[in-house]
Amino acid sequence: MRVTLRAVAAFGAVALLAAACGSPSSSSPSSSNSGAAASGKFLGCMVTDTGGIDDKSFNQSSWQGMQAAAATDPGKIKVTYLPSTTSADYASNISTFIGRKCGIIVTVGFLMADATEAAAKANPKQKFAIVDCSYASECLSGAKETNIDQLVFDTVEDGFLGGYLAAAMSKSHVVATYGGENFGTVTIYEDGFWDGVQYYNTQKHASVKVLGWNEQTQKGDFIGNFTNVGAGQTLTNTFIGEGADVIFPVAGGVGLGSAKAVQTADTSGKSVSMEWVDTDGCVSAAQYCKYMLTSVTKGITEAVKTAVLAAANGSFHGGTYVGTLANGGAVLSPYHDFSSTVPASLQAEINTLKQQIESGKIKPATKSPV
Repeated sequence: MRVTLRAVAAFGAVALLAAACGSPSSSSPSSSNSGAAASGKFLGCMVTDTGGIDDKSFNQSSWQGMQAAAATDPGKIKVTYLPSTTSADYASNISTFIGRKCGIIVTVGFLMADATEAAAKANPKQKFAIVDCSYASECLSGAKETNIDQLVFDTVEDGFLGGYLAAAMSKSHVVATYGGENFGTVTIYEDGFWDGVQYYNTQKHASVKVLGWNEQTQKGDFIGNFTNVGAGQTLTNTFIGEGADVIFPVAGGVGLGSAKAVQTADTSGKSVSMEWVDTDGCVSAAQYCKYMLTSVTKGITEAVKTAVLAAANGSFHGGTYVGTLANGGAVLSPYHDFSSTVPASLQAEINTLKQQIESGKIKPATKSPV
């Protein structure tokens, strides 16, 4: 069976927790708040979205990429960030960094598209990189500025693997997914998950049901934000009450509410598990690792590191990086505590599906434009 591809992209997922606030910040010895450019060093600068630097998602992963770049040559490369408390901070934070003569300014999240594009147009010699946003996805919509490195991730691919795994591991034959908000960077995950379940049903002559999202109608359940943990717990309890025994929240910090609901269900004798999103949940939310089958992630850290190093080494050229299964930019995390629970035969099936997606034999569908 070939799953129809309508087109790939509007990559990544939006995942936000409570906003960080304060003055220009650093959190490691490899960071610097100012002065690096003036002293002959390379200064890499990052503007967070409103989720804050410790959001357990794309802000935190991006900052780790900045730090990883600095660690390759701490004598030369220094990194710093400015937190955005509200969207009104985007342009002013970028402007502050332009004034500091940053070697590259990394902006995190598609909501920063307008501010990033305006600054890039007004400052054509300034190098930028933006996470989860590209001209191809129409997140950036003006004339293509060549000084923007666009970092996007085809998470429909590993989402497909996550859906297949969830369907195979479900005992109730009901699984569920939901989003923080109805954005393309959220629904691309859900599209992949839904398609993976349908593929499992076709291959195994099964009838696993997906609650919370339908790829064909593009309708489903959304919390309305990425911070209301209680709402995530309530919705997950509803799904569990309707029989779902694998939950996939694409909702940033709201997913912690799902984890709490799964934990509560487990203590009451119900067998329920979940999958995390964006980062490896066994690292970013380790207290819930025992309930996580896997995580559907994207390689933000490595992509940001590469962009910063390119700017520092004089090889920056703008354009679009697309993270996929094939290049390691879209990754299904290890099974961790479930490594002995997921049957070896199923693990082999997942590996085969990965190879078939990489080769193009299977093409998960998504409504999002390239």
